[in-house]
Amino acid sequence: MPLIHSLYPLLRPLLFKLDAETAHEWTVKMMRMAHTLGLLGTPRHDPKTAVEVLGLTFPNCVGLAAGMDKSASAVEAWFATGFGFVEVGTLTPRPQPGNPTPRLFRLKEHEAIINRMGFNNPGIDSAVHRLERRTSNGIVGVNIGKNFNTPNERAVDDYLYCLRAAYAVADYIAINISSPNTKGLRDLQAEEPLVRLLSVLKEEQMRLQAHHGRYVPLLVKIAPDLGPEQIAMLARVFTTLQIDGVIATNTTLSRDPVQTHPLALEAGGLSGAPLTNRSTEVITALRAVLPTSIPIIGVGGILGIEDATVKLQSGASLVQLYTGLVYRGPILVSQIAALKSK
Repeated sequence: MPLIHSLYPLLRPLLFKLDAETAHEWTVKMMRMAHTLGLLGTPRHDPKTAVEVLGLTFPNCVGLAAGMDKSASAVEAWFATGFGFVEVGTLTPRPQPGNPTPRLFRLKEHEAIINRMGFNNPGIDSAVHRLERRTSNGIVGVNIGKNFNTPNERAVDDYLYCLRAAYAVADYIAINISSPNTKGLRDLQAEEPLVRLLSVLKEEQMRLQAHHGRYVPLLVKIAPDLGPEQIAMLARVFTTLQIDGVIATNTTLSRDPVQTHPLALEAGGLSGAPLTNRSTEVITALRAVLPTSIPIIGVGGILGIEDATVKLQSGASLVQLYTGLVYRGPILVSQIAALKSK
C-alpha cells in the first residue's frame, strides 16, 4: 500500500482543523513535496484497466477533476497517486484572485463542499509553462474559462486565447461554461451563444491541428441544473458541431439535500454526496440522446466504488474526483482505478 494511503487518515483530522481553503492549499503543497521526496512511489497500472477514449489510452478510468490543482503545480504528484488522468484549471487568460474570502466551506455531515472560488488562478501562461516542464507522459486535460470582467459578448476571445495557449501541452481541453461562481457564465449554455462560441472554437481547433500536427479533443463541462429540454438542446448542438466529449457535471446551485445545514445559505456551487444522484441523472439523460461517438466524463458526488460504478453503468466512459478525495483520501483513487470501464 502506498505510504500516502496510510498517512491520509492521520493527516485528515489536522487538515479539517484548518479552514477549508488553507487546507486545500496545504494539501497541494504537501502532495508536491511528498512527490519530490519520493514518498509517493511510482504508480503501477494494471493493463486490464486501460480505457480507450477520445483517441487516447487512459491507464485507468479515474481522473482528478478541475479545481483541485488550478495552477498545474502538482501534476506529477497526482499521477504518482494513481490517477489515470489529471485535469488542471480552470485557467483564464489573465491571472485573477477570484472572489473574496471566505469562499470554501465544508459541510462535513453531508460529505459536501460549497465553493465560490471564482476561477482564482495564475493565468494560463503560467500553468502552460509548468506543463511544458513536466517529465511524465500522463494524460493532462486543461480546463479553460473566461476572466470575470470579460463580458459574455467577448467571451470567445478569452476562450480562444486559452485554447491557443494550451493546445501544445494538453491532451484534451475542457471548455468550462458551467461554473456558478463567475457572473453570467452559465448564460453561455443557452443555444445561441453556445453555438456561436463552440463554432469559433471548433474552427480554431482545426487550424491548430494543422499547425501542430496533432488533434487535441475539445470537451464541454456542463451544469447539473438543467432540465430535459436543455439537455436535449445541448446534445443537439454538441452533435452538430462535433464536440469531442462532455464532462457532466459541475457543481449545483440547489440546496435541497442540505437545506437544514447552517452553511446552506452560503453562495456558491455545492459538490459531494448531495450531488451524486443529480449528476448521474444528467449522465443518463445525455447518454440517451448523444451519439456513442461522444463520450461522457462523469463527475459529481463520487465517494466510493459504488458511486463510480453507477456513473460508468449510466453511460460515463471515465470518472473524476474532487470532493470524494477530500473526505475519503487517495485510497479512493486506487479503489476506483481497479474498475474496468465499459
